[in-house]
Amino acid sequence: MKLTLLFISLVTIAGSCSKSKSPSNNNLSPTNLTVTAVISNDSSGKVSFTAAATNAVSYVYDYGDGESQTVASGIMTYKYPSSGSYTVNVTAKSAGGQTLSKSILVTVTVILSLKWSDEFDTPGSPDVTRWGYEIGDGCPNVCGWGNNELEWYTNRPENVIVQGGVLKITAVKESFNGKPYTSARLISKDKYSFKYGKIEVKAKLPAGGGTWPAIWMLGNNINTVGWPAGGEIDIMEHRGNYLNTISGALHHPGHSGGNADARTVNIPNVSTEFHRYAVEWTPLSIKFLVDDAPFFIFVNTRTLPFNQNFFIILNVAMGGNFGGPVDPAFTNAAMEIDYVRVYQ
Repeated sequence: MKLTLLFISLVTIAGSCSKSKSPSNNNLSPTNLTVTAVISNDSSGKVSFTAAATNAVSYVYDYGDGESQTVASGIMTYKYPSSGSYTVNVTAKSAGGQTLSKSILVTVTVILSLKWSDEFDTPGSPDVTRWGYEIGDGCPNVCGWGNNELEWYTNRPENVIVQGGVLKITAVKESFNGKPYTSARLISKDKYSFKYGKIEVKAKLPAGGGTWPAIWMLGNNINTVGWPAGGEIDIMEHRGNYLNTISGALHHPGHSGGNADARTVNIPNVSTEFHRYAVEWTPLSIKFLVDDAPFFIFVNTRTLPFNQNFFIILNVAMGGNFGGPVDPAFTNAAMEIDYVRVYQ
């Protein structure tokens, strides 16, 4: 009996020693990483990726446009929001955390299509499914809307109406709730917002010193992170005191107010003719255009707030830090908008 127990013990010890010397899969690094890409030929921006490696249990895709994703199988389809050439980096990970990376270049063509619009063809009040209003003077939180503006915003037809196939936002010289002017400010917040693509607005701008029409956007998280942390994209701003000078600007931390990233361009007849004001927005850049001609290209990165959904704002302000002195002879003037269109 003693000899039998001794033999069993020796076999058990030998087996344990043998197992302790065998390699663990957790200590094996990924090898033989391959990455392939198949680009869809329908100009949708879709790319089908396949990554494979020995000893890999997951794959991290960096798509080269600020987006990344981890998948277990290595098989992934990604849709790029805009045309361009992108360096895609794939990192294979083993169970023990060891990694192996490989990069490939993909070039995609994306044809944008109309996703949302308001053509302002129905007379009367603006479409309530698309637009809401900001009423008042911004008090008590940001009196004068943070810019010492002089208007009180209303939703009255005297200040905002769809008429003759256009939206008219009219600033009027009148005493109203303690303010010397009235106007309107439409917002698509909680009704429509979007991330990346092209927004184009065809508009004719008001004339008169002190008028400050604007077509712009704010990040959806403005109520939680505040301004400028949520980001602001000013598609078009115009000052009646500087007739025909169009401004495009971006506000974000470290670059807001008078320190915004901005450029201007001179466009003739902005108050007598309609022009098309647009922004082409991607994870890599934000391009400002008037009548299809770019005048400002900003480099976007993943650290900036311009990689989330934004909502649209249309308004005419009076005076303030940007609008400047109001002409004493001013009585009323309107920004007329033929359409707002979003392509993605």
